[in-house]
Amino acid sequence: MTSVALLGTGTMGAPMARNLLGAGFPVRVWNRTRAKAAPLSADGATVAETPAEAARGADVLITMLLDAPSTVAAGEAAVPELAPGAVWVQMGTIGLAGLAEAHAAAGGVTLVDAPVLGTKLPAERGELVVLAAGPTEVRDRVQPLFDAIGQRTLWLGEDASAAAATRLKLVVNNWILTLTNAVGEAMALAGALGVDPADFLSAIGGTATDSAYAQFKGSAIINGDFTPSFALHTAGKDAELVAEAAGDSVRLDLADAVRERFRRAEAAGHGDEDMAAAYFASFQE
Repeated sequence: MTSVALLGTGTMGAPMARNLLGAGFPVRVWNRTRAKAAPLSADGATVAETPAEAARGADVLITMLLDAPSTVAAGEAAVPELAPGAVWVQMGTIGLAGLAEAHAAAGGVTLVDAPVLGTKLPAERGELVVLAAGPTEVRDRVQPLFDAIGQRTLWLGEDASAAAATRLKLVVNNWILTLTNAVGEAMALAGALGVDPADFLSAIGGTATDSAYAQFKGSAIINGDFTPSFALHTAGKDAELVAEAAGDSVRLDLADAVRERFRRAEAAGHGDEDMAAAYFASFQE
């Protein structure tokens, strides 16, 4: 059975580790804050003290960390300890520059670019969508891992360094972040005009303008439940990655507004709440 080292056991990484363990894979885990990794020992994971310890002799390294610096630092420590012929599957959202840094850090280890679509609940249910790019010869080795954590894998190319999967991930994230802010702004406008926000959701329900995401985030706002499925500060980081990738090649007016709304909401103290808390950016500070 393929042995796995999984670095990063936060909102997404912990349920991914549990699903890998449930599928029978031996998993060693590491997290910078050990307390977030420790509960996985009850599920059968070995909790390591360092990335190098987690990676020692592993066939597959999975990184699911917040950003590029933490991913590259952990990867650099882990790569020398991997088993011969091991594969590094980079699954966090770290942007184009971050993936290039990870590719350089991989050295002679084969890198698979494999960010995921989904938040906490799909991760817990093993229903993520894996966007993947990597050599054909390693796909049979990593596909069973993807099947354990996701409902579908979309292979997009053979060269991870071309970042086809990361590029698509940024496009999808831009859509999700924009939609989240559109819902929040509509709910805020409803309140300002004396309209029951629930009536807004009812009005669009079942029409071509409806979406499950609008109903989900809109209901969270109505209920005042901002338990993080995807933290606002992380969404803000992803919005910055979208802007960085776009550069001067295209105008992204909505994306610029989204970044500003996340900045205001985080400054108001909502960074650790769900990204639906961008709703609060609609009000005067």
